Amino acid sequence: MTQDALRHWRRDLHRLPEAAWCEFRTSALIAHHLSELGFSVMLGDKLLASNLIMGREIDVAAQKERALRQGAHPDWLARIDEITGVMGVWDSGRPGPTLGFRFDIDAVEVEESREPAHQPCQEGWHSANPGWMHACAHDGHTAIGLVLAERIAALTERLNGRIKLFFQPAEEGCRGGKALAAGGQLDDVDALLALHIGIHANSGELVINPTEFLCSTKFDVEFMGRAAHAGLEPNAGSNALAAACMATTAMLGIARHRDGMTRINIGQLNGGSGRNVIPGHARLMGETRGATPALNDYMFGQVQQIVEGAAMMQGASYLIRKQGEAIGIENSPALLEEIVPLAEALKLETIHTRRFGASEDAGFLIERVQQHGGEAAYLILGANLAAPHHHPEFDFDEAVLAPGVALLEAWLLSRLGT
Repeated sequence: MTQDALRHWRRDLHRLPEAAWCEFRTSALIAHHLSELGFSVMLGDKLLASNLIMGREIDVAAQKERALRQGAHPDWLARIDEITGVMGVWDSGRPGPTLGFRFDIDAVEVEESREPAHQPCQEGWHSANPGWMHACAHDGHTAIGLVLAERIAALTERLNGRIKLFFQPAEEGCRGGKALAAGGQLDDVDALLALHIGIHANSGELVINPTEFLCSTKFDVEFMGRAAHAGLEPNAGSNALAAACMATTAMLGIARHRDGMTRINIGQLNGGSGRNVIPGHARLMGETRGATPALNDYMFGQVQQIVEGAAMMQGASYLIRKQGEAIGIENSPALLEEIVPLAEALKLETIHTRRFGASEDAGFLIERVQQHGGEAAYLILGANLAAPHHHPEFDFDEAVLAPGVALLEAWLLSRLGT
């Protein structure tokens, strides 16, 4: 039954993916399911620190309308204000520690393949929302969380303490983790687990201490110049697009740092209104990454200096907006020692460490728990993949979902079991 439930939830979510901060159907589905199981439910506007929300530019009414058309539970959809995300709390009523689990819920801006060999397309559960796809296994993560909730409800007489299930919005672009961490609901968590499916590990493998999580800053820059006729009086204009182009080439030329890996990318640049108009406005989107917070700060500091200089040279003004952030992750060693025998009992091959090589805003949650005296860890649940993460033909081996639930259940029983 567990595998059937996991497949049901995963495919339901896969068919109707929602972008970061637009997960209204997903959040309503999660909230309704948790409530039906007996969990206390807290929604995003009470869960996240709204002043730290990044990269959120959406039409709430339109997204809610689509969620309703696509089967969102109307009562729960109505209760969600403007901020997505859900926390479920199971309180045994008996003394004991508080455990936390984090599951990310948003999709990726990828058009899913319609190739006949692509299993979701072949079987009719490919994305119905154009331009968006669960191409990073967050549908699988959420399915694990929903079925873990079912297992917790079934085990109620055997548990002490409390359990918090965090269903985080906006992991893509590293936009939601910092706000969730600052919301305060992690401060009483004694131990937290997060996991990711795939990421350089095969089915049957569990990486217990992945390394090289990249710190990152996602940013948008707007240059505001002054439009003018390019033939009659170009001298009256301030070329915002020229400033953006100068900034782009200079940023791509930032000297890499001796102390470790640093990266920068400018992924989009646009501006102007016509061939005979000095561009009065331009915008670029980019990101920095670094192996440590200091290295990422070095890169982003260079970005800020370059933007200021490019704007000054063209007589333009500018605005830099942070659209996402990630920090590194350091797992708690004692917690990993607990995980190994549990994984081995489930016939999972434990791999001590493997390079992650990307950014993950779960780092903010892990850091918050550790700062308040708790333990936390991020695991990789291996899975054979049909194509890499964020690829139009991405799919993963659904057989790994049941061992994922079993591992989390075994850990909570080891900590909270009577």
